[in-house]
Amino acid sequence: MANINRPRDFHEARWDEPIIMEMGEKGKRGVLIPQASDKIKKTVGSAEGLIPAGMVRKKAPALPEMSQMEVLRHYMRLSQETIGTDINIDIGLGTCTMKYSPKINEQFVRSEKLQEVHPLQDESTIQGILEIMYKDEQYLKAISGMDRVGLQAGGGSQAIFQNVSIIRAYFESKGLADVKNEIITTILSHPANPGAAATLGYKVITLYPGEDGLPDLEALKAAVNEHTAALMITNPEDTGIYNDKIRQFVDLVHSVGGLCVYDQANLNGVFGITRARDAGFDMCHYNLHKSFSSPHGCQGPAAGASCVSAELAGFLASPTVEFDGEKYYLRYDNPESIGKVRKFYGVPAVLLRTYAYIRSMGPDGMKAVGELSILNNNYMLKKMSDIPGLSMPMAEGKFRMEQARMSWEQLTKDTGVTTDDIARRVVDYGFQDYFASHHPRLIPEPFTPEPVESYSKDDIDEYVEAIRSIAKEAYEDPDVVKTAPHKAALATQIDESYLTEWEKFATTWRGYKKYLCKDK
Repeated sequence: MANINRPRDFHEARWDEPIIMEMGEKGKRGVLIPQASDKIKKTVGSAEGLIPAGMVRKKAPALPEMSQMEVLRHYMRLSQETIGTDINIDIGLGTCTMKYSPKINEQFVRSEKLQEVHPLQDESTIQGILEIMYKDEQYLKAISGMDRVGLQAGGGSQAIFQNVSIIRAYFESKGLADVKNEIITTILSHPANPGAAATLGYKVITLYPGEDGLPDLEALKAAVNEHTAALMITNPEDTGIYNDKIRQFVDLVHSVGGLCVYDQANLNGVFGITRARDAGFDMCHYNLHKSFSSPHGCQGPAAGASCVSAELAGFLASPTVEFDGEKYYLRYDNPESIGKVRKFYGVPAVLLRTYAYIRSMGPDGMKAVGELSILNNNYMLKKMSDIPGLSMPMAEGKFRMEQARMSWEQLTKDTGVTTDDIARRVVDYGFQDYFASHHPRLIPEPFTPEPVESYSKDDIDEYVEAIRSIAKEAYEDPDVVKTAPHKAALATQIDESYLTEWEKFATTWRGYKKYLCKDK
């Protein structure tokens, strides 16, 4: 790394490449499928006869007809227009915990032994993945201190939704559902916490930070009452400030019969150092695709683990994975269960990576993850402390854990360049993006980097120098930053209405044709 000029001279490939559904030519083929022999035809009969009449297509699907070379060329070009964790340094995506995922884990996941498993197979034929899921639970029980773990959720937000569903089911079982109708959370916890609570009909009470950067304990004292069903809190929050008063928060909510839920999306700095149960929590959740090393992006793949105390174990989503001493099996018949939160029984690929990650790290390695994340973050913050226009507000001088929420407020006042402008400009330096913050933006012009344990000192130095260079540009030639990106595959600023207005979303080809081409 010593011979690399920082920041790097980067320019992304840019291809005028159409969508594959608009490509091809009738009659072209990439693969010629061999015809069945007369013997097979006589034995099996007509393939069409094997398909129920109601499932037979009225016409063939409109698929592009292309040669192998054209298909390969198309996807290779798209890959050159994509920046991801294997290409760039992902320090800027704070709260996402973008760590390196060992490639041997990808070999496990891509094995036909997993790829060809079908969720409707008989349990006797999937003992391997059930064993891995069962052992995942045992490891996560040890890491969290909890008594049972549900692995069905397809992501962190879904795990949060499962936890709120368990809260509701728990109080319904006690005949207190009408009384326990309020959930307390904090403004700097993940928005899925109030979102899930509101979706399930709870009144949401939000705590704001005090001068120490922590949720206000006095505000919590004023909020708790006989209606308090639960406290849902992240620690450390996205500011990276650890709440050393957390036990007081938990005890206060317990004093009125409420439950306490630990959102551990920001687990990386407390790996092997603290446990949710030891702090008195009744539940927690992990984002397995973050903390336990699955590459994630484009809204997947993901998996959420809901960890609960023995008193709440019966309410977990069904099925749970059980072991009778001889075989592993899925249990569907728990009468207290909240039912399913997604199809089938989890996301096996992410659960396999989780298993491999835990086994390869071991207890000492996992504790080292937390320690190195903290070390990397505080080294980075020290390096960034003299960048013009950048500050770290809220509890000034207080120690940060695995990430920090910084502010470009002064730079914006001085130059007019905003954090969103900088988010676009970092692409010109070869970084896929950076994270500002969830809304509402409590800290003005926010910026939330997280270097995790994967990055070396040289990686951090390279990233910091790129941020320093962008700040220098903002003061010397702000239009360069404001009009970015210039070197990206898409060298025009994105119309963000297609990201924020649901009627314009086009997540499928059909959606694209319906919404984006309706005037053509």
